[in-house]
Amino acid sequence: MPAEKKRKSLIRSTCDTDLIPGVTNLKARTCFTSCWPEVLEVYWTAERVPTLVQSQAHTLRRPQTAMKAVSRVMPASRPHWVGNGFHVYPVFAQLAFTKELSPWLMFDYAAPKQFGPTSERKGVGQHPHRGFETVTIAFQGAVEHTDSTGNNDVIQPGDVQWMTAGRGIIHEEYHSTEFARSGGTFEMCQLWVNLPKKHKMVPPRYQPVVSADIPTVPLKVAAGAEECAEAGSVRVIAGELDGTRGPAQTYSPIELWDIQLPTQGAPVELEVPSGHNMIVFVRRGGVLVGAAGREQKVGAQGVALMEREGTTLRLSATQADTQLLLLGGEPIDEPIAARGPFVMNTEQEIMQANRDFQSGKMGR
Repeated sequence: MPAEKKRKSLIRSTCDTDLIPGVTNLKARTCFTSCWPEVLEVYWTAERVPTLVQSQAHTLRRPQTAMKAVSRVMPASRPHWVGNGFHVYPVFAQLAFTKELSPWLMFDYAAPKQFGPTSERKGVGQHPHRGFETVTIAFQGAVEHTDSTGNNDVIQPGDVQWMTAGRGIIHEEYHSTEFARSGGTFEMCQLWVNLPKKHKMVPPRYQPVVSADIPTVPLKVAAGAEECAEAGSVRVIAGELDGTRGPAQTYSPIELWDIQLPTQGAPVELEVPSGHNMIVFVRRGGVLVGAAGREQKVGAQGVALMEREGTTLRLSATQADTQLLLLGGEPIDEPIAARGPFVMNTEQEIMQANRDFQSGKMGR
């Protein structure tokens, strides 16, 4: 038998048996032959390979799954008040500040709520932060921000505020004066993003990202699905999608995408980095997440946590005008010490942050 035919015959047999005939201590764990003979993926453990040449053994490797699968679905949590102006869902619930969501730490979502006209300041007064970043997105209404480094800004609908606390900042956030005076519907969210240890004590930084500077990427219906007039679009706030990069500057690889799916039942597929944590949050409507035939349903204010493996995320709206947020990022494999407004790596660093704040050293 020619060598090439003999090799194919030998390896094919491992799909049905644990041991390759004539080979000592060589076990086949998995095999993948969807593109046979051009693609053959097998993962082996071997002590001796007398019938396979060394170069052949080195080319055999474990396959990677292209489509991201859902790890778990978390239903909507119960909302609570932060200050007197933000009625929020603690989206991450018991998983906040855990490595399972890294680099994301916390997520508060203020669903649409009607506020009447008032002269009262509604929000949260001065408070410190150290060791991470806060990201605030205004959807309806407006948020006013002031901090100890001299920044004073109003976040209008569609705008994003990306604030790096770094070594320390003191800020306050309220409904804007104009919005409080007129009243109306208020909707926003605030995300906390961890900083790697080497960046936790960088100088504070403020990035005002206005809506006009956030690029939009149109989406196409996934291959094999029925065509529709409008499959959807993505506002790329951070990270990159289809060659379009968001304006936010980050200290570690991060994706933050505002996704619109106007058409019910029109599936879309997004290319995402393998190995990143991915979180799909439903602002409005509902969505099926995952490969066709293995989707999981997520309702309003619910969350789908994705497996890290895979490079394609499939989404299909279960209601018209579904709106999602996608949070992704490269996990930061470092200890997390979180206490109140500080996120560091050790309890000793948290205690030092408290001392610095109490002594007036923070925010300078």
